[in-house]
Order: sequence, then C-alpha cells, then structure tokens
Amino acid sequence: MANMMEQLGEHCNLSCFSEQNRQRLLEIAKDRTYPENSHLFWEGDVSDKLFILKSGRVKITKSTDEGKELILYMYQAGDMIGQVDPFNSTKHSFTAEVIEEAELGLIDQKDIEILICQYCDFSIDFMKWMGIHHRLTQTKFRDLMMYGKPGALCSTLIRLSNTYGEELDDGGVLINKKITHTDLSNMIGATRESVNRMLSDLRKKGVLEYESGMIVIRELDHLRDVCRCEMCPKEICRI
Repeated sequence: MANMMEQLGEHCNLSCFSEQNRQRLLEIAKDRTYPENSHLFWEGDVSDKLFILKSGRVKITKSTDEGKELILYMYQAGDMIGQVDPFNSTKHSFTAEVIEEAELGLIDQKDIEILICQYCDFSIDFMKWMGIHHRLTQTKFRDLMMYGKPGALCSTLIRLSNTYGEELDDGGVLINKKITHTDLSNMIGATRESVNRMLSDLRKKGVLEYESGMIVIRELDHLRDVCRCEMCPKEICRI
C-alpha cells in the first residue's frame, strides 16, 4: 500500500490530495480489472462512482450528432476519473473507454460523501481536484476555439509532451507513446487529412520529426508561439 501511495503521489491528477487523503481514498476503493476496449461508463449513465486508475490507460470521449468522436482526456496510472457531484444525482456527459488493460479502484459516491462529511481537509482537497478538472476543460476548449486548428494541434502536442514526454540528450522531447494521426484529429476536432498537412508543415520547418513511429519535438517554443501558450502548470497543461 505504501508503494502504491508513493506512485499515485507522483502524478498530477491526485497531487492536490495530501498523502493521508490519498490513503483514505485507496482504503475505500474496490479493485477491478477492465480489459482493453471495454468501457467504465457511457455518456448518459448515472455518475455515482469515481475510479482510481492504478495501471493501464483510459480515454474520455464525447460524440457529436454526426457520430464523430472527440477525445477530451487521456488518463494514465495515478489519475482519478469521474464527475461525481456530491449530494446530487447526475449523469455522465462523456464516455470512458479502456485503451490499455486497466486495474482500477472503484469508489461509490456515498463513500465520498462520508469522507467529505467526516474530514474537513478531505473536502478541501476534493474541491481542489474538481477545480483542476474545470480548469483543464476550460483551457482545452479555449485552445480549440480561439486559435484555429493549427493552434489546437500545437497545444495538443505541448500537452502530450507534458504527459508522456522524455527529454533527449540532444535537447528534443520524445512523446513516448505512439499517437496516430487519427488520434490527433479526434483530439482537436479536425479531419485526418488536415492534421496530416499541419504535421507535414511542422516537419518541414524542423519543429518536429518522427523516431520509430513516435513524435520528437525539436522546437517547443514554436508550438508555444502558435497557440499563444500561457505557461499553465503541468497539472493543467496535460492531455
């Protein structure tokens, strides 16, 4: 349990919780394993649970009336997933799909409500976690709506570098996950063809390149200039 607490503490999603409050969350969580391509919940389901992701990856998507999928979040080990509204009954606005076999801890809404009532410090940490989620959503929609598709793509590449980036000896940043052009198009609400063109332009300018099928960012400042980067903290500027 101690090793798990240390692991969870390293990730930004739960960093707003103190070690003691992360321990309280883990103590009431019920372990479950979900296979790849399964779903934690669907848009419209009752949102009465939170999920602590201990291993694997989960993506949160929103579907349009035309059936197009928009990827809003990509969660990894150490993140808490869900939109529980304490003391109210709400429905999920998004769908959560497992993209790598995942081990999760399930927490019922009623147990969250008990912790909020019992511990003032927990309620404060929980409000901080909800606030981070709101800011993350706001900044993503800002990037999508204010700076066009090139700005949205550059912002997404910066977020990917903050989430999966590894600094190379030559100064580049390797995004250590294979992200397809289809994934990128779904992240910014663009067509695959337009993403191909924008990435090709960035490659010609020497801003990025590919290494073993993964993206290497060479000119991070150029991406920041295009999307008018406001230098948000990494717990906000993430995918």
